[in-house]
Amino acid sequence: MQEGKEESGAAAPPLLALNHVSRLCRNVKKSIDFYTKVLGFVLVERPPALDFDGAWLFNYGVGIHLVQSKDDDKLPSDTHHLDPMDNHISFQCEDMEEMEQRLKEFNTEYIKRTMEDESGTKIDQLFFNDPDGFMVEICNCENLKLVPAGSMGRIKLPFDRHNPPLDLDANSNPSYSY
Repeated sequence: MQEGKEESGAAAPPLLALNHVSRLCRNVKKSIDFYTKVLGFVLVERPPALDFDGAWLFNYGVGIHLVQSKDDDKLPSDTHHLDPMDNHISFQCEDMEEMEQRLKEFNTEYIKRTMEDESGTKIDQLFFNDPDGFMVEICNCENLKLVPAGSMGRIKLPFDRHNPPLDLDANSNPSYSY
């Protein structure tokens, strides 16, 4: 089989990784505070051409773009509702106990659950909402093996090139790690 081709003959799309998640906000400053302090994201500069209220955050190989909402009807009405079966974004975590303690320190309401499959593999999950009611999950989902289920495509893991370039000269006191 030719590289980049699926068995159906169609070329796989040239995607690399998730770039960013966009979130509408009631208050961009409160959301910046939450995502930087609770989840460790870093505020980065936005292109000057974006002439609307918002912010860009980045860390862990993914961006979060915050946009000031002009219509509260587009935001969740219940900011305290937590249901793991609802829409959410999820972040892989290397120390679930430390993350749970962090949520407690920031008085973030959460639910915790552990799931176990038939082989005894366990994953821990923490679910909570951002200030606007959008749900976030923290998990140690790397415990589960990815097993393609009938897909004709190949799983692509771009370890070497999905992060944007980092301008270390723009900040006299950079904080980064590899």
